[in-house]
Amino acid sequence: MAHLTPKSAYKNLSDRLNRFPQGAPPSKLLFQILEMLFSEREAGLVAQLPIKPFTALKADRIWKLGINESRKVLDELAGRGILIDMEIRGTTLYVLPPPMAGFFEFSLMRIRDDIDQKLLSELFHQYLNVEEDFIKALFATGETQMGRAFVHEPVLSAENAIHVLDYERSSHIINTAKHIGVGVCYCRHKMQHLDRSCDAPINICMTFGGTAQSLSRHNITRQVDRAEARDLLDEAYDRNLVQFGENVQRRVSFICNCCGCCCEAMIAARKFGILQPVHTTNFLPVVDGESCNGCGKCVAACPVEAIVLVSANDPNRSGLKLARVQEEVCLGCGVCVRNCNIDALALESRPERVMTPLTTTRRTVLMAIERGTLQNLIFDNQVLMSHRALAAVLGVILNLPPVKRAMASKQVQSRYLEWAERAVIRNS
Repeated sequence: MAHLTPKSAYKNLSDRLNRFPQGAPPSKLLFQILEMLFSEREAGLVAQLPIKPFTALKADRIWKLGINESRKVLDELAGRGILIDMEIRGTTLYVLPPPMAGFFEFSLMRIRDDIDQKLLSELFHQYLNVEEDFIKALFATGETQMGRAFVHEPVLSAENAIHVLDYERSSHIINTAKHIGVGVCYCRHKMQHLDRSCDAPINICMTFGGTAQSLSRHNITRQVDRAEARDLLDEAYDRNLVQFGENVQRRVSFICNCCGCCCEAMIAARKFGILQPVHTTNFLPVVDGESCNGCGKCVAACPVEAIVLVSANDPNRSGLKLARVQEEVCLGCGVCVRNCNIDALALESRPERVMTPLTTTRRTVLMAIERGTLQNLIFDNQVLMSHRALAAVLGVILNLPPVKRAMASKQVQSRYLEWAERAVIRNS
């Protein structure tokens, strides 16, 4: 990496972002992006914010600007999608989302003229698709990923449908959401500015719950009802788009309707050889060799190039080819099945069920353990976690399998001893 000379505020902000399990490796491009999204003053202030949700009062205790000025800064940042603001039992809580899925996307989820979105798109493309550090850190580090694929529901057979749990259905997420927001697809919007976008619909990516409330309140997304969201999901099915959503069972915060040509995850899968950058569904397509005629429609439809044509080795039909599924690459989305008009493809359950973390806390803890950053969740450099938040994290750790629990224990013990030693020195 080239020698970096960022202003200290942006360097501190970069350090703050990298306390997330999925961070943003520093580079010249990252600092250019941060300079577009944050003023130097804002960068210095945000760098001091805790990881866990916080109130304006807590931010002011750190910043010491006066509560009215602190609240003004927080609301300005929330208005641009840098922070998410949520109403919890009558109290406004703020949280800094990670770069992805987070404020990188939010910066392009609406058309705006306060920043140069074309230049920002070019910087994002270079940082995410040319430099490798960020994409590899995001998709190729650890076992637990931020996102997961949803099965293409229209192709489920009656037998398949029995094995699909509610949280594995995009339609169920929509039907049970209290708040739904629809915004511009970050990936296709970025590609538009690069003159490389496809013709897939652009106003189709969804957020839910508190995230949807915040983004809709600030006109970053448009609030819709369940009926309209279901119509958009049907349109996504018709256009062979893949549903990627948050990798949790409860309170899913987003579902993107992704195309293979623009989606960052699927580009990474093809370009950098990253196998399954999001968690797969519990299905795999199976080819009926007697029916397949080698037309290649499934090959063209697959967004991650998981299907190839191979020789049928049939001496009576020279040149005949058959589809073959590369299981280690396949997302199990089922888009290929929809595009086979001779019923030569069908979904079957994977031999081993794919597990989905129950909550965001559990997924975040797993990601932190695997990436060696658990101490950042427990020992925040700015403000120690509340007893309730600490209990939630430790509760997750105690319920982990023995190997994961041992990894967590080692990380926490090491950081705790360092923290205790510093406390003794300060108080001596």
